[in-house]
Amino acid sequence: MSSGNLTEFLKEKYLNLETYRTDGQAVQTPVWFVINDGIIYVTTPSSTGKVKRLNHNKNVRIVPSDLKGRPKGNWIVATAYFANESESEQAIRLRKKKYGLMAKLVNISVYRKGIPVVIGIKV
Repeated sequence: MSSGNLTEFLKEKYLNLETYRTDGQAVQTPVWFVINDGIIYVTTPSSTGKVKRLNHNKNVRIVPSDLKGRPKGNWIVATAYFANESESEQAIRLRKKKYGLMAKLVNISVYRKGIPVVIGIKV
């Protein structure tokens, strides 16, 4: 994804991530994200449905959104993958920088549910 295609995401705090169940049904989830080198990164606990769905189907759609997932633009077709260790470390550092104290509080409560997994998203 070229950085020019990411301009609508640059000033946003949330994006709506659409993943797909094995029967093809779409599931939309508003999530925090960061951008690094033209890739969008989302961090989530390993036990979440997003991770389970992405294990079966790497095709996703994304759109900038508000906290409740209401779109602020047009949906974009993309492909997700599980980031490697160095990408994950960088994405987590960027997430802490972007979201500050809220990221630390979320880490304490949410990641009790599983090890953090970083998802890379390319258009």
